[in-house]
Amino acid sequence: LGVVRGMHFSVGKRQAKLVRCARGAILDVVVDIRRGSPTFGEWEAHSLDDERMCQLYVPIGFAHGFCVTSEVADVVYKCSSYYDPSVERGFAYDDREVGVAWPELELVVSERDMDAPRLSDIADGLPFAYSAGAQPDRLE
Repeated sequence: LGVVRGMHFSVGKRQAKLVRCARGAILDVVVDIRRGSPTFGEWEAHSLDDERMCQLYVPIGFAHGFCVTSEVADVVYKCSSYYDPSVERGFAYDDREVGVAWPELELVVSERDMDAPRLSDIADGLPFAYSAGAQPDRLE
């Protein structure tokens, strides 16, 4: 309960994800990190649980994170490419400029996620760019 992961994304071999909660419940969050996007830095949150079995698609150019809202949770990912920790990046789950409304729980955060930079500190180096009318990045 209260375990937070995020906000994560992959550079290099870019990765889309399909996320579901196979056991328990989570609040799943996505943030637009496409440079030049009219919704850059905006977030959406969706409750995923083992009763409704809904899934959330996280496209390339969006960061992903979640908070466990049950005693236990098994989160399952279907990814468009193999996980490679050398190209995984992130920004602070509690970045005030992004302003994700996490559940009012005692949050448990990994050291890696606690030390993550703010989105504004890494924005200029992000490899994701928005172009009005352009086709979204294709999965390979």
